[in-house]
Amino acid sequence: MCRTSGVPEPAGAGDEASTDAAFTALLEDSAEDLYESAPCGYLSTMMDGTIAKINTTLLDWLGLDRDAVAGRKRFADLLTVGGKLYHETHFAPLLRMQGELRGIALEMRRQDGSRLPVLVSAVIKHGTEGEPLLIRITVFDASDRRAYEKELLHRRREAERARAEADEARRQAEADRARLADALAVLQRSLVPDSLPAVPGLETAVHYHTAAPDQLGGDFYDLFPVAGDRWAFFLGDVCGKGPEAASLTSLTRYTLRAAAHHDPDPASALSTLNAVLHERYTGDGNPRYCTCIFGIIEPGGDQGPTTVRLASGGHPPALVLRSDGRAEFLPTPGGLLIGVVPGAPIGTAETVLAPGDTVVLYTDGLTEARIGPARDDLYGEDALHAFATDHAPAAPHEVITALTGLLESFGDGLDDDTALLALGVPAAPSPMGPATHHTS
Repeated sequence: MCRTSGVPEPAGAGDEASTDAAFTALLEDSAEDLYESAPCGYLSTMMDGTIAKINTTLLDWLGLDRDAVAGRKRFADLLTVGGKLYHETHFAPLLRMQGELRGIALEMRRQDGSRLPVLVSAVIKHGTEGEPLLIRITVFDASDRRAYEKELLHRRREAERARAEADEARRQAEADRARLADALAVLQRSLVPDSLPAVPGLETAVHYHTAAPDQLGGDFYDLFPVAGDRWAFFLGDVCGKGPEAASLTSLTRYTLRAAAHHDPDPASALSTLNAVLHERYTGDGNPRYCTCIFGIIEPGGDQGPTTVRLASGGHPPALVLRSDGRAEFLPTPGGLLIGVVPGAPIGTAETVLAPGDTVVLYTDGLTEARIGPARDDLYGEDALHAFATDHAPAAPHEVITALTGLLESFGDGLDDDTALLALGVPAAPSPMGPATHHTS
């Protein structure tokens, strides 16, 4: 139980006697002793600041003798230079104006020259008729508080420095990423043509979507002239990402170009590429491969139809949008991935393009885009066929524009690079000549 005053009730007679003795000792403590031995500094000054009385506690803190202080020094003389300046400009004027001040932070100077941080409160004592008589001052040792504040300030500065370093590191990382992205973009452009050449009697269009700007893609394409009026074109996708994929892409492009100039037969060009990749990569135990579709197109112009011969190694089939509104795949069955085994089978197909017909090549980033609320379904060839049917007939740039919009609609479901290449026969002669469209 507790008394109504909140002081716990003594447990026994012995405890009660001890408590009574302690109270008696407190009552016998003199006011003078309380003043002199108080846990804070006390001093009284005249109105001009001359110290009239000072307690032992404050004298001990400062290392001073009473005789050297009382009647000989002013309160400001006990302060540091900065403290004196503050006393004269703020402390004393405010005290005269308000009659009291509380918790003012100052620094006092010890006899050994060291500094004592203190909190000072002061009040003016007035006479019976309101005249100011003296100033009573209380001084509290603020060393622990100052040390705590310094520690807080130190920690704050450390935190600010760490934050500044983190900000600088983040800015540097962003700058490094931007430089890397620029370098990768330049390198990526070196792996595919900046633009497609103008082909007499044909319209062309191309689009390249890079899924990750901080990685080199593995899709590639090209269009270039070969013997006679024929033009070679190809589009494919190498395995992997990054520098190794870029190296494989470069080797693939230049091998196909060289093979086409030596023998412009599509199946022969892919067979040459298969032999080169298999020999180059299989021996070191790190096989590399690609899918690729290679074609030769021979514009008929005014003399006849435009023919297209295709060969494919494991690549999605080409898609043809007919001028009568139909869309159809050109299957190349049996074609195996290029570079996996020697003498890999190559699938072939052939078609004729009438005026208004367009053939479209694409990489599997299009058909393997993830769709649906949970992004767990693939777009697929059936959906692509339906999409092409809805847009047929269409010129190459119209098809590529529509497919680019389709790619954008996939959002984060499009997580692979995608290359698109379209070649078509104009529906009617254009006075401006054939057009080439290139987007990225």
